[in-house]
Amino acid sequence: MHCKPILIVSGEPNSIFFEIFFKTLEKKKIKKSIILIGSISLLKLQMKKLNFKRNINQIDISKLKNYKLDNESINIIDVPYNPIQAFEKISIKSKNYIENSFKIAFKIIKEGVTDKLISGPISKKSFLNKKFLGVTEYISNNFKTKKIAMLIFNKKLSVCPLTTHLPLKNVVREITKKNIYEKTILINDFYKKYYNFKPRIAVLGLNPHCESVNKFNEDEKIIKPAVNHLINLNYKISGPYSADTIFLKDNRKKFDVIIGMYHDQVLTPIKTLFEYDAINITLGLPFIRVSPDHGPNEKMIGKNTSNPLSLIKAITFLDKH
Repeated sequence: MHCKPILIVSGEPNSIFFEIFFKTLEKKKIKKSIILIGSISLLKLQMKKLNFKRNINQIDISKLKNYKLDNESINIIDVPYNPIQAFEKISIKSKNYIENSFKIAFKIIKEGVTDKLISGPISKKSFLNKKFLGVTEYISNNFKTKKIAMLIFNKKLSVCPLTTHLPLKNVVREITKKNIYEKTILINDFYKKYYNFKPRIAVLGLNPHCESVNKFNEDEKIIKPAVNHLINLNYKISGPYSADTIFLKDNRKKFDVIIGMYHDQVLTPIKTLFEYDAINITLGLPFIRVSPDHGPNEKMIGKNTSNPLSLIKAITFLDKH
């Protein structure tokens, strides 16, 4: 295999993933080979249900380095799973299946076969069982990576939450200068590596209008000094800014990335602006991991009406880099 393939963990079996994957194959010409990790029996059931036809090429993981792959067929490493029908309800039944899928992916990455991973949508509640905040943390833990960042990426504007899937009452204790430094460095390194420029970064305050009635104001005591320190190190960064106005058109066009203090502070506006035209990139791993910026969408499974744009963007990004 001369060109490193794109590895895709199909994720939650009862999701829209195979549907958007089929639509992506129909809409997008992909140069790099794709290797899917998932259940062949489930794939066949959902292909039939969604009226999609393509040959299936089952891959033997022990001979992976010797395969000549193309995307005329669906290249898949089979992971045992016994679906009763094409679509069922999300439950604990899929936990081992998803875990085994990731184990195979991690093994392939650690053997150096590829450095490109896409993970399909996963139900955190049934899979992670409160052991990890999210799939980002689950993957980084497996590779012993402590400095990571979740970048919701769009070429016009990206966002990064300082804290990820954390209950709001726990957010404040994670707002530290160190956390701001680490996220900024990872973001800056990503843009320099993949786009060859220093990004213009805005940092949001925690409190409404960056003001607090409390004696200790995180915006003044933590965020502002952290930003000033990074300015002194020649990062293109400024803030803290009030979250209620930063996403106005004339404000947001001054920046490439906006770092927020918590998940919904930046993910709500970015999804409102771009809907499915964004991807989730995990920064800090020894490989590049991307996922579509949406969940399993249980309400729409089997209806064949889901939008594949985020998966198309994820594959396009890895196809280019």
